[in-house]
Amino acid sequence: MSTAERLQSLFVALAALAGLAAGLLPHVGPVAGHAVLPALLVMLTAVFVQMDAAHVGEVHHAKTLVAVSLVLNFVFTPALAWALGAGLLGGEPDLRIGLLLLLVTPCTDWYLVFTAMARGHTGIAAALLPVNLVLQLLLLPVYVLLLGGRAAMVDGATLAESVLLVLVVPLTLAMLLRWASARFGGAAWRERRVTGPASHLVLPLLYAAVFAMFAWQSRMVLEHGADLLALLPPLVVFFVTLPLIATGLSRVLRLSADRAVTLTMTATARNSPIALAIAVAAFPDRPLIAVALVAGPLVELPVLALLAQLVRPRRPAPATPEPHSP
Repeated sequence: MSTAERLQSLFVALAALAGLAAGLLPHVGPVAGHAVLPALLVMLTAVFVQMDAAHVGEVHHAKTLVAVSLVLNFVFTPALAWALGAGLLGGEPDLRIGLLLLLVTPCTDWYLVFTAMARGHTGIAAALLPVNLVLQLLLLPVYVLLLGGRAAMVDGATLAESVLLVLVVPLTLAMLLRWASARFGGAAWRERRVTGPASHLVLPLLYAAVFAMFAWQSRMVLEHGADLLALLPPLVVFFVTLPLIATGLSRVLRLSADRAVTLTMTATARNSPIALAIAVAAFPDRPLIAVALVAGPLVELPVLALLAQLVRPRRPAPATPEPHSP
């Protein structure tokens, strides 16, 4: 593991802190807000371009992983989110709804990057993304109505924008890059000039996206800093419980190392950018709901960076050749 990979959790935290500080400067926050989505798109394109499309088809041979991930994300997690909100945020209905919006939305952007960093199965991870995205947006009003007390209706434009911008656009660009580079330069040239350099871009782009996200929301964090403290206990419980459950199930089900990583990441990572957009659209007069979604990444991103190192399969040491007998 390189030094950059070993220190990635520290760099993610530093990028978040630097973003919070920079966002307090005049005009920085609004400008940073426009940089979040482009940084995510370029970052995901760099991840997708390294992925062989043939690997996505392996999802058909990973039915156990897919089934368990769906149960964790859409049955167990909503129940846990309700219990955490009711037990720890009972007197704060807006924070409860914000926590619910955050926890019931599985990630469709950061997750793939951290899965790749942890040497998970990126093909299965990519195949899970559209399923997670569509299910979370279809079920979100149901979850909030049943568990939060008020429905957050999601319009078709939000769904279309999320699918097209966050998934389809970078995937299409990556496929075109892979095809064109192999067609005109050959597979070896593509590895040397496209996929190799792309692998070195992912971490810097991740730090840039984290910096921009926190700079964008810096003033909201400052204005509601006391409210963020109430969110820390349920967030810590969630981000400790889900990785433990996912890794435990992986052992029980005897999943391969890369699939165990994929299950752990999809069960842990949350979709705060999309959840934040939905909260702003559905609850424009209740800023504390959005505050919960800003607080989430403060805990989530350092946890994912650390988790990527903890669950990463270790590469076997090269075998030492036996000495020849004289």
